[in-house]
Amino acid sequence: MNHTLLSSPLQGFTDYRFRNAFNKYFGGIDTFYTPYIRFNGKMEIKPAFERDILPKNNTVKELIPQIMTNDADEFLFVAKYVQQFGYKELNWNLGCPYPMVTNRCLGSGLINDAKRIDAILNKVHAESNIIVSMKMRMGYDNPTEILEVFPLLEKYPIKNIAIHARIGKQLYKGGVDLDSFQRCLEHTNHKIYYNGDITSVNAFNELKNRFPTINHWMIGRGLIADPFLPNMIKNNTTKYPENRLEIFSKFHDTLFDEFSQALSGDSHTILKMMHYWEYFAPTFINPKKVFKKIKKAKNITAYEDAVKSIFDTENS
Repeated sequence: MNHTLLSSPLQGFTDYRFRNAFNKYFGGIDTFYTPYIRFNGKMEIKPAFERDILPKNNTVKELIPQIMTNDADEFLFVAKYVQQFGYKELNWNLGCPYPMVTNRCLGSGLINDAKRIDAILNKVHAESNIIVSMKMRMGYDNPTEILEVFPLLEKYPIKNIAIHARIGKQLYKGGVDLDSFQRCLEHTNHKIYYNGDITSVNAFNELKNRFPTINHWMIGRGLIADPFLPNMIKNNTTKYPENRLEIFSKFHDTLFDEFSQALSGDSHTILKMMHYWEYFAPTFINPKKVFKKIKKAKNITAYEDAVKSIFDTENS
C-alpha cells in the first residue's frame, strides 16, 4: 500500500517560509495544509493570511488552505476567496484544542454541536462548489462526541476527515487514544486520515500495523521536532543521512534569513526562532544546554554565536 504523508498545520510554525524550506531540504511530505484562516468580527482576510496562501509564495507541490469558523457565511466568504487563487479544496478545522479557541465554540469546542456543524455544511454545499475536507479531534470532553457527528456527515461529499486521536481538553498531554480512533473507523464511511504522535519511524510502523486500512498520515509536531522523519518513513529507514547536521544547518539558516527579513527587530526574530528551537533542541545531544544557549541570546550576533556553538559541539 502506498502511504501518503501530510503536514498538519501548526499556527505560528508552518507558514510558507517554513514549508518551502522544509520541502527544499527534507522532502517526504505529499500535501501541506496552511495554518487556519480566522476572522475577528470583520469579514476581511488579514494580509498575513493572504501572503501565506498566495501561489507565488509557495513552492510545495500541493497546498490546501484551512479555515476555522462556526459560521456558514464566513466559510462561504473564504471558499470564494481561496478559489480565486486556484484552490479547489478548503479544510475545516474542528481540531484546535486551545481554550481561547474552544471557549468561543471554535475548533474542537464545536464538535459537541452536531446540529450547527450540519447547518454549516448544508449551506456551504448548497451555495458553493468548494471541496470540503475536515480536521477533527474525537471530541472536546470525551472521545464519543465525534460519533454523534458522523451520521450527519454521511449526507455530504466530505473529501476526507483527518482525526487527531485525542480529545480537545487534553491539549497535547497524555497519550493518543487508539481504541477510540478504531471506534471512529467503525462508525463512518468517509475516508479517514490518522493524526497524532507520529514521532519516529517505529511509531509510524506500529500505527500502520494497528490500522491497516489507513493510508494517509498527518504529521504535526513531529515534523518540526525531526524534519528528517517523513523521508525516513517513506524509505522505511531509521538511519539519518551522514551529512545530517549540514542539511539541518542549511535549513536553519534559510529559515533564519527569511524571518530576519520579514520581522521587525532582533527580538522578534530571536523569539520566533526560539519557538522552533523548543522543538529542535531534543534532537541534539544535550537538549537542555542547547535550549539554554538559545534563550540567553539577546541580539542577532549572540544568537548566531549560540547556533554556531551548538553545531560545533554536535560536530566534535
